[in-house]
Amino acid sequence: MDPASSTYSTHKCSKCPGDTAYHCVSCPCDLCPQCKENHVKDLQTIDHDVVSHRDQINYIPTQEICVRHPSHVYIKYCEPCELPVCFHCRKQRTHRLLDVEIAYKTKRQQHRGTIHTIRSEALFYRPVLLPRIKTDFKTCHTEFSLYQSEMLTKAQTLKNLINKVRKDFMKNVFCDFDFKHRCLKQMIEMSRHIVSLQEYELRYVQPEFTFSALQFLSSIKTALPQIHLTLHTSQLSMTESLNKEDVMESLSAIQITERGNRRVGNQCLLKLTSGAELHQSLTVPGVDWCRHISCVTSDRVWVSDRYNNLMLTDTTGVPLHRVEDLCSGDGLHTVNSESELIYKDRNSNINKLSKDMKTTTTFIKRTDYTWRPQCVYWSPSTGDLLVGMYRYWTITGKVTRYNQSGQLTQTIQNHNTGRELYSGPDYITENNNGDVVVSDFYDPSGAVVVTERGGRHRFSYTGHPSGSRLRPRGICTDALSHILVCDGRTDTVQMLDRDGQFLSHLLIRPSGIFSPGGLSYDVNTHRLWVGSGNNKTVVIYRYITRQDALTDLNPATAEVMESLSEIPTTGTEKPQQGNQCLLKLMSPPELLPSLTVTGVRRCLHISCVTSDRVWVSDHENNLMLTDTTGVPLHRVEDSCRGDGLHTVNSESELIYINRNYNINKLSEDMKTTTTFIERTDSTWEPRCVYWSPSTGDLLVGMFKDDTKTGKVTRYNQSGQLTQTIQNDNTGMGLYNEPHYITENNNGDVVVSDYYLESGAVVVTERGGRHRFSYTGHPSGSGLQPRGICTDPLSHILVCDDRTNTVQMLNKDGQFLSHLLTESQEMDLPQSLSYDVNTHRLWVGSGYNNTVVIYRYITRQDALTGKSESLSFTLIRYR
Repeated sequence: MDPASSTYSTHKCSKCPGDTAYHCVSCPCDLCPQCKENHVKDLQTIDHDVVSHRDQINYIPTQEICVRHPSHVYIKYCEPCELPVCFHCRKQRTHRLLDVEIAYKTKRQQHRGTIHTIRSEALFYRPVLLPRIKTDFKTCHTEFSLYQSEMLTKAQTLKNLINKVRKDFMKNVFCDFDFKHRCLKQMIEMSRHIVSLQEYELRYVQPEFTFSALQFLSSIKTALPQIHLTLHTSQLSMTESLNKEDVMESLSAIQITERGNRRVGNQCLLKLTSGAELHQSLTVPGVDWCRHISCVTSDRVWVSDRYNNLMLTDTTGVPLHRVEDLCSGDGLHTVNSESELIYKDRNSNINKLSKDMKTTTTFIKRTDYTWRPQCVYWSPSTGDLLVGMYRYWTITGKVTRYNQSGQLTQTIQNHNTGRELYSGPDYITENNNGDVVVSDFYDPSGAVVVTERGGRHRFSYTGHPSGSRLRPRGICTDALSHILVCDGRTDTVQMLDRDGQFLSHLLIRPSGIFSPGGLSYDVNTHRLWVGSGNNKTVVIYRYITRQDALTDLNPATAEVMESLSEIPTTGTEKPQQGNQCLLKLMSPPELLPSLTVTGVRRCLHISCVTSDRVWVSDHENNLMLTDTTGVPLHRVEDSCRGDGLHTVNSESELIYINRNYNINKLSEDMKTTTTFIERTDSTWEPRCVYWSPSTGDLLVGMFKDDTKTGKVTRYNQSGQLTQTIQNDNTGMGLYNEPHYITENNNGDVVVSDYYLESGAVVVTERGGRHRFSYTGHPSGSGLQPRGICTDPLSHILVCDDRTNTVQMLNKDGQFLSHLLTESQEMDLPQSLSYDVNTHRLWVGSGYNNTVVIYRYITRQDALTGKSESLSFTLIRYR
């Protein structure tokens, strides 16, 4: 075969047309040198394992000539001498000798951390220092001219003496401290240092096949001590103190001072993204909730619930270790710089678990039984341990500081005025300026309490808007000195600046988590770990990026995305305008006669059959058919307990969930009950049902207790499963625990999703794509949704237990108004049913057995412009 005519395949970079030289094992993808540089600096991929293609194919040549015995090759590596040896190197025969390939791989592994720091940090921010040195160099002459001019102005009366002193000063001071020379020297030193770092990385990687493994082993013996990752150059300035009474003192008082090492502030390197971006999620085995998180490395974290479970896990959710003697509580563990776990045990001592997890020692023994440690945090800046303490009979708290020897060095307890600062510290952390930040909570509300390092109170944040109440849980700070806190009242993660000013809701009832409980910020990868207060899910987010991060899309990708955005999606098309032309809202709603339902204690759910007959259920297995006078017409004996557990189809048949969690169908004459859908999966419980008038399908809200998650299933008229809606487009769970379900005119599936203290109205398209989640008005203020329905104008109506109101949203989730507020007729609206034929809204009370009927929609009169009440009666209801 003619080599000249042969076809050879070459590897190309996965991100550009360039030739590949590196390979990312984590992605995986091939990278050219420039794309490799961007890849290792990007916070999205900062912890990826990037190797040269040589390493990928495991090419390690070792046949090299011994310099001492040229007729022989190196065959071993002397570990004590750190030298390669051949068979005739007698001096090393009694030493520990290793195979060259093994020694090479071992040494490279030892240097991985150094190389990662050079790649992702040193080479990123060192060049930022250069312009500052150059600026100092350029401004030195100007600065000295200003000082010189000021001295001359103040010394006119001693001009001759000044000239003489000035000559001496220029000779003795400026010559000794040539700032231009020093700045130039710094600039050269920094440039050389960057070059040495780059050469070191090149020596480590050696992308060409011309390298020598033995040369690498020899070079690192001498090269490594010269590599100083923490090298800084001094920042120069001049301070001046001029005494107007004596010019000589003025001149002699000019001093040259060192202002410390040049550093690059995070504000210069980092910035906020437009919103939190999901990076990864994991399920943590061995815990019920994820109430507290302590990062060990970028891929290992300790996670605990409130029930003595503390697990070490990796990013795949694999359990690596379990602590057996943990105390119950919230923020009761932290990790120090040695990767040792510090935690509170069941005797309220503070223990330390070694990095290898083989040795547990008591770091601080509890001696005062009037105080109990509640939370701990190890300070990276000082090495101190901060401990939040609680005294239950006085409902007071304090913060104690211990040094690295475990000795008490500080107590923070009282405000500047003498009053107590804390009620019950649950979580504690520290900001970059040394502020001590405490999540302080005692039912029913709490605050984020912040003091200076010295203990002086700075501020207490009590929610947004100010004073709106806060139920703080997990807390942390980030590289930009923001304070992040989970609020259990609104199911949000709120972002404050370092001075306690509210900035934004970083997360609002995030999918999969639903109720954020634990927080931990990884300063190395700038990722936020968020643990669920309801289930075993931990989600990792990115909301901070580097200033020079590449944000532009590939042009071809941008065109595709733009084209896709123009394609209409099924289920989101505008509804027909018929009802908008015929109907309009009334203000205020008109109150119609109410009724008292016999046979139920409360009215948790309503299903209309005709204009004068409805099914009403409570929380005690009572499901009654009643007329508008409240007379009981029929009772279902085997209904399940719950909320939205029944619906009525077009044949006036009742569809309901029975006590065995089967879905039954009761005939219109109420004589025949059949099983429509039999429960086959015991891990899922049906919680709510809705019959769709537009498709004839049955929508069922399901709940899985062990994971505290939900889903929506769709069944056709034959009872066959045709669809499951469970996750959003990122793969995170949409539902926590569906309680009520309905459908809008455009086919949207609308779910009242609620667990423990708060929830959301979760809306998806008919096809299952997530459209929005409504969490209260204003956004992030919290919602306790109950009964839900839609009307002919595609409004979504939802009862809110938090405000005792019925809130009206448009079809896109925008709050329009409080349709009903707490009144004499209805103090706690709990259930809703809208009659599309008479345009009446049935509202059931969560406090008693009262149902109140309202009318808030009227008919447009096209000819006269007047409105006429819709009072005609038909027989089919939604």
